[in-house]
Amino acid sequence: MIGRVQDHLEAIYGFTCEARAEVFVVDTEAAVRLGATGRSDEELLVHESEDSLELALYLSPALLDRLKPYESSPPGHLLDGELSGYCQVAEGVSHFLYMAHTAAHGRTVSLLELEAQAEVDKFAVCLLHRWGEDVGAWAQVLFTRLFERVSYRARLSSQERWRYQEANRLSQRFCSRLMGHVAKRRLDRLLTDLRYAYRLGAEAKLRHFAHGG
Repeated sequence: MIGRVQDHLEAIYGFTCEARAEVFVVDTEAAVRLGATGRSDEELLVHESEDSLELALYLSPALLDRLKPYESSPPGHLLDGELSGYCQVAEGVSHFLYMAHTAAHGRTVSLLELEAQAEVDKFAVCLLHRWGEDVGAWAQVLFTRLFERVSYRARLSSQERWRYQEANRLSQRFCSRLMGHVAKRRLDRLLTDLRYAYRLGAEAKLRHFAHGG
């Protein structure tokens, strides 16, 4: 499941990452030792020194157990039965892949940028699993589920809540513009816009998500 998500994201964005997310997955005990908060089924753990970046990805056993029945199922069955769980895994892989990609290009990344990109990635990967004649209807359902019917954990700090809400707002603005390509079934234009935005950095990405430029 983890490898399939990474392969799909790399295909969408047109690059290959040598590091494989599944190799960096740690169990609960190791995650706690590395500083996991324990408040989520998915956490990317990062340790940065002067000349290196160390990553670990925590996906809770409960989350992975929920997805096991779908490991050999067609993507449509998974999205119907466990969209929330799949999106949590996709978010974790998105975080890992984006951190590895930006590090390879020698730049830093803000938490807001990381979260906003993950929201776009979840939309893109779920959307393209069902690209076809009925993609317009699926896109509307997906857009509502990911960007409108959202709630936030009560234990978030005010700063964390703002970051998640702002990431949702920015990614929603960007994905609403992508819906035009979906309606006209312009896969090439959709991928071009996704890839362009992915390669923008820091404030340029956030401005582009918000305003399109």
